[in-house]
Amino acid sequence: MNTKSTLLSTLFTLLLIFAFTMKNILDYIEQIDKYLWKIPEDYTDFMRVPAYFFADVSMLEKISSDGSLEQLVNVASLPGIQKYSLAMPDMHRGYGFPIGGVAAMDVQEGVISPGGIGYDINCGVRLLKTTLLYQDVKNKLEELSKELFKEIPSGLGKRKVIKLNNNNLDKVLKNGAEEIVKMGFGREEDLHFTESLGKLETADPKAVSSKAKDRGRTQIGTIGSGNHFVEVDRVATIFDKKTAQIYGLHPDQIVILIHTGSRGLGHQTATDYIREMLFKLDDFGIKLPDKQLACVPFNSSEGQRYFSAMSAAANFAWANRQMVTHLVRKVFKKLFNEDKISVLYDVAHNIAKIESYTIDGKKKKVVVHRKGATRAFPAKHPEVIPEYRPVGQPVLIPGSMGTASYVLKGAEKSIELSFGSTCHGAGRELSRRKAKKQVNAKELIQELKKQGIFAQGATSKGIAEEAPIAYKDIHSVIDVVHNAGIALKVAELKPLAVIKG
Repeated sequence: MNTKSTLLSTLFTLLLIFAFTMKNILDYIEQIDKYLWKIPEDYTDFMRVPAYFFADVSMLEKISSDGSLEQLVNVASLPGIQKYSLAMPDMHRGYGFPIGGVAAMDVQEGVISPGGIGYDINCGVRLLKTTLLYQDVKNKLEELSKELFKEIPSGLGKRKVIKLNNNNLDKVLKNGAEEIVKMGFGREEDLHFTESLGKLETADPKAVSSKAKDRGRTQIGTIGSGNHFVEVDRVATIFDKKTAQIYGLHPDQIVILIHTGSRGLGHQTATDYIREMLFKLDDFGIKLPDKQLACVPFNSSEGQRYFSAMSAAANFAWANRQMVTHLVRKVFKKLFNEDKISVLYDVAHNIAKIESYTIDGKKKKVVVHRKGATRAFPAKHPEVIPEYRPVGQPVLIPGSMGTASYVLKGAEKSIELSFGSTCHGAGRELSRRKAKKQVNAKELIQELKKQGIFAQGATSKGIAEEAPIAYKDIHSVIDVVHNAGIALKVAELKPLAVIKG
């Protein structure tokens, strides 16, 4: 192709993109009910299914202005996608898929896409319960925040808890949190209260590159940077007494949220396979409206290798949260002689899993991509552990360090409407760059202190990026999923001490 033809082709592509983005997507949205909305599949000629999302009316303008709905439309183009592409009320723009996105692909004819899982594979949340009350810790909160910050490595620094040799690292990738418990950093019961028991059997350490392993071998027991944290909370409000009792929650109880994932190992794994899949698109005849949706057929050798690598990275993340749990226990033992800290639950919100749903009247196996979305299985679901099966799976939804977090339970409508999924947090409203411009970290720390919240951060930049104003209103997000019936309120948590990356 000569230079003139190439230029004309590029110009035509740019004009198509401009025409697409100039459409006012709000003009095409149909309201299904008060909290569920639809973009019909005739919105573009490449959609295979419609796009659905959960929101209330007040959220529409902001949701439609950050490009996340266009990404949701693009997801609806993927081969083998079932029913619809889907997004939660905390949705915002991500890589390829919107964060807050869910998509289920037929295991036989569908694809797997790393963009639908995210770079931080098995980023997730663990909630620990203590026997302490607010009155037991209120006079030591600043000291507690400093001790946690000293004990748990955060940010992008070189501090480490352990360094794994090749043999031990492969065992962690294969066995997940189980391997960390074997090393003496936890209890067997911790595994029972972890999604998938903290281990995906489909993991294969050989599918993870040497570069990814090198990035991860010193990162077990670290929270990293970005929106990751360890947060001490008190149970502020109980909405569902029966479920709270089964979960072991009560008013004024001290609990700890751990939010981190697979760190550099997961990021490198995503990078490796996205690069490989981009070169394979033509081989499989896959045409995409956005190259960030790079994918391959799930049942191809490339798809199976990525799924094995993703599973290994997920296991690494569960091992990471298990080690952080050990460090939290160490601090609470030192300051309060508390040695009865237990795991309420641990959930992933960046992952792909094989699950079964009724689609067009038939049970079908699908690969559910959850990117910034949390599994929310209801009561009696066979994958909910027996202790929680009478009420449903715990769903852990962190807010921002100055607002609140929530414990929900999975609900029946999640199976009907959202492939067993719900939101994962408040969702960003300001970019990190804009947050840094608007927030003075020192002033924010002092303001939080006045509210009784003690914050420690690896960098001032990290604190500013994660300021409460950078996030949507967590209460509004929770109200949407609660009123839509896909996850129901159990308890509200209020922050007391926060360790940021």
